Amino acid sequence: MKRVSILGSTGSIGVQALEVIEQLGYEVAALTAHSNADLLEQQVRKFRPKFAACSQPLNIADTSTKVVSLLDCAAAPCDILLNAIVGIAGLRPTVAALKDGNQIALANKESLVAGGELVTKIAREKNLPILPVDSEHSAIFQCMQFPSTLWALRHPKVEGCPSRAGWSLRSNRPQRIILTASGGAFFGKTRAELEHATVKDALQHPVWDMGAKITVDSATMFNKGLEVIEAAWLFDLDVSKIDVLIHRQSIVHSLVEYCDGAVLAQLGLPSMCLPIQYALTYPNREASPSPRLDLAKLGTLTFEAPRHEDFPAINLCKMAWELGGTAPAALNGANEAANELFRAGKLRFLDIAHFVEQAMHTVPNSAADNLDNIFAADQAARQKVVCLSQP
Repeated sequence: MKRVSILGSTGSIGVQALEVIEQLGYEVAALTAHSNADLLEQQVRKFRPKFAACSQPLNIADTSTKVVSLLDCAAAPCDILLNAIVGIAGLRPTVAALKDGNQIALANKESLVAGGELVTKIAREKNLPILPVDSEHSAIFQCMQFPSTLWALRHPKVEGCPSRAGWSLRSNRPQRIILTASGGAFFGKTRAELEHATVKDALQHPVWDMGAKITVDSATMFNKGLEVIEAAWLFDLDVSKIDVLIHRQSIVHSLVEYCDGAVLAQLGLPSMCLPIQYALTYPNREASPSPRLDLAKLGTLTFEAPRHEDFPAINLCKMAWELGGTAPAALNGANEAANELFRAGKLRFLDIAHFVEQAMHTVPNSAADNLDNIFAADQAARQKVVCLSQP
């Protein structure tokens, strides 16, 4: 029996995580939501967590659940904490959870994009693994388990990402990571067509059912660029060793190449239930009711390179990583602001990447070893994007 806390329990990942938890028979320690108080109240009454947090008033006085702050929920004792908050708002809870000794299952990529240096430092100091939940990073993690497990049998104490356990043997270290991407709503569109792209168009994802912000990030390819930075921190690789392939079927979730040329891939139907469950049950696998993959029925899997000239987000994210310091935080903050302005009808689709690049190069770069610097860069980048968007 594990006790699980979920930050962002009313979002897509949080809702699916509760389904997985119910199937596994785990206990819920804490639940949080940003503003969906009605759904959070239903979840509290069903799962009876010890703590809950929400920015809106909660009508749960008749339950035993205590209403506390988000950071209190992050620090509440549990066996594993799933951070499914969207955006840089998830960074402070990640830091709070790690500092209080809670193991993290991370679905909030911004914690590592903006605060990777700080977060991984705390994780190493606390000897707490960061377990990936994004389907791509879970796939990479799963592909690394065989060599890691052999080494871990002799060296059970693991620091940072558990996959690194086997890397003391040089041959076990991956030579290259290949992240797969669906291509989003605008795959195959010409630049002329992108000039007139609407919010409604951008939200028509062909495969995944995600929140509006992430769906737009998928259309711009910023979601994949941010995942490149996340993978670099999780698996201790330079971004030059991380490639992206467009894979429309979303069956191959990512691949890992080793020094002998072997390429391992993790396949599965496009569902978040498996990566969520694997993070919660690691190092074990448990039975799941999820539908099974039938490759014969599927028939064809296709792959092609991204069109960086029309979708520059991946290269901008790699540039931010190479600049280091708070540049990734500035890039992330600028993207969150531009994404929001686009969804509000105040920005054209192609302006998103253009404004993000300008903000990243305008905001002064500083050390990213503390939250004050990280959030200062985030705010400055947001303000720059707002200024650029003014007529």
